[in-house]
Amino acid sequence: MQIKEFLGSTVLDKNAYAVGKISNVDFDTETGKIEKITLTLQNNIFSRDELEISFEDIATIGAYVILNKEIPKEADEAEEAKEEAETVEVTIEDAE
Repeated sequence: MQIKEFLGSTVLDKNAYAVGKISNVDFDTETGKIEKITLTLQNNIFSRDELEISFEDIATIGAYVILNKEIPKEADEAEEAKEEAETVEVTIEDAE
């Protein structure tokens, strides 16, 4: 596979959900091995986020690049953060 074929490849997480496309690849200049890839995440039509993935997190490279880890979607992250947020109780006393 040539690098131009690798760039733009669809990336799937370990649950086979499409999470983005490869936008950049970092190589070790001495060995020629891939050190990390940069994904452009699929959030929506107007926003794009990037995520760097180390080569160790790649399970297979073929028609798709499949990761051996899960990449949570933005909406799921917000819901989890909301659930983990602490509840604060406030008591207001009348100052007479």
